Amino acid sequence: MTGVDPNRLDDQQLMKELETIHRTRHDTLLYGSNDALRAHNERMAQLEGEYLRRNPRRLVSAGRTREGARERGCGEAAAPGASGT
Repeated sequence: MTGVDPNRLDDQQLMKELETIHRTRHDTLLYGSNDALRAHNERMAQLEGEYLRRNPRRLVSAGRTREGARERGCGEAAAPGASGT
């Protein structure tokens, strides 16, 4: 594993790591070696798993659920907090 074990990061460090890995995802997918992509996948899963462990009751936008997506009109965005009206 590369990087600090996610359970040793404080909340602020964890969010910074998540922001960084999500920002670099696209380039890694398009241009990274198979080993780089595999390492990126593993690290992302570790970080996201730790975030979910710490935040089991996180806010879920209704528009980001299957039911909410079905109710959404064709031209509406799935942005968090979208009212759906």
